[in-house]
Amino acid sequence: MRSLSIVMFTTFYPPHSFGGDAIGVQRMARALAARGHDVTVVHEEDSYRILGGKVQGEGAPDGVRRIGLRAKNPMLSNVLTQQLGRPVIHGPRIREILEARKPDIIWHNNTSLIGGPGLLGMGDALKIYEAHEHWLVCPTHVLWRYGRELCDERHCLKCQLSYKRPPQLWRATGMLDRALAGMDLIIAKSEFSRAKHAEFGLRHDMTVLPYFLPDLAQMAAPFTGHPRPYFLFVGRLEKIKGLQDVFPAMDRYPDADLIILGDGDYAAELKRLAEGRRNILFLGRKSPEELDAYYRGAQGLIVPSVCYETFGIILIESFRLGTPVIARRLGPFPEIVERSGGGALFSTEDDLVAAMRGLQGDPAHRAQQSAAARKAFETVWHETPVMAAYGAALAGAAHRRGDAELARALEGGAFENGAG
Repeated sequence: MRSLSIVMFTTFYPPHSFGGDAIGVQRMARALAARGHDVTVVHEEDSYRILGGKVQGEGAPDGVRRIGLRAKNPMLSNVLTQQLGRPVIHGPRIREILEARKPDIIWHNNTSLIGGPGLLGMGDALKIYEAHEHWLVCPTHVLWRYGRELCDERHCLKCQLSYKRPPQLWRATGMLDRALAGMDLIIAKSEFSRAKHAEFGLRHDMTVLPYFLPDLAQMAAPFTGHPRPYFLFVGRLEKIKGLQDVFPAMDRYPDADLIILGDGDYAAELKRLAEGRRNILFLGRKSPEELDAYYRGAQGLIVPSVCYETFGIILIESFRLGTPVIARRLGPFPEIVERSGGGALFSTEDDLVAAMRGLQGDPAHRAQQSAAARKAFETVWHETPVMAAYGAALAGAAHRRGDAELARALEGGAFENGAG
């Protein structure tokens, strides 16, 4: 089986990235490279630096070719892309990369600042758009209106101004809709996200394909350095993650601690709100190995996001280690938790306290949810079944495009077994 040439575009990519979406792109790129394919990831370095990001290091070689785009005038490049919806500065370099790589597949992820909708028409290959956020229907990506409430109808101009972002007038021209018409496959990360895209006006069909995780080569030992039972929060410390809503529940639950792993723009305010609460601990960022140990030692993972996530990869990170989840009844979380049987949902503070008490106070109940979480990970969100589903979806897209050779390669296991 021949090796496929795959070029992936994304605005953020490690080490120039802030969190989960970029890690998901990296995980897919590495999975494809491990299967023998020639994978090039093209990303935009300037936007990360402009937003205050700090590069933490390149990491070990992983078989993925990474090309970071930088402009002589980074701010001008970003503003032109954001305002005009096309890669004004980076366009020539992108065309050069596509000509050199001659891809079989062009895979778009978050392309907001690397090229906008103008990027989607470039190149001649099977084209995929994977919607890690709600950028296709929301200028701020997150359907979080005015920075304070869930969006239930469009107030886009006023909302963009509230975020101190210049309005994107190209969104009113049909430019994005026409660009998406050239995609062979558009992927949503959950049934909820697919429905939300349709609700906000996306006319194109979406195929639901979830995130995945590889299994652990060796299961980490539970964390033993904390003297008390604890519940865990993992993620960026932003207001939309809803962590502030958990603090009052901890006042009512003295039997365990809340350990918070992560950092972000809202960290200082969260620490202020937590002052005087001795059972709330901020421990910052941890290595993957440390994270695994904290997951395994927790009574449960609390996921209190107040915005519309597209998936929620930390849920399956917890499931992989057999740790039950307590998630807000919002967005894609109900479909993930209910499908797994590995956790509980909450809408109110009383619900949250009851779920915490149910896990800590009933070891048999927790053990049942732990086993269900692990089983669901193995059958639904493990790398092997998800990559097979991607291969089948792309094969169908290749058939519809009339690319019989690529379809045969995908049907022959290119995403399962890789190139021979």
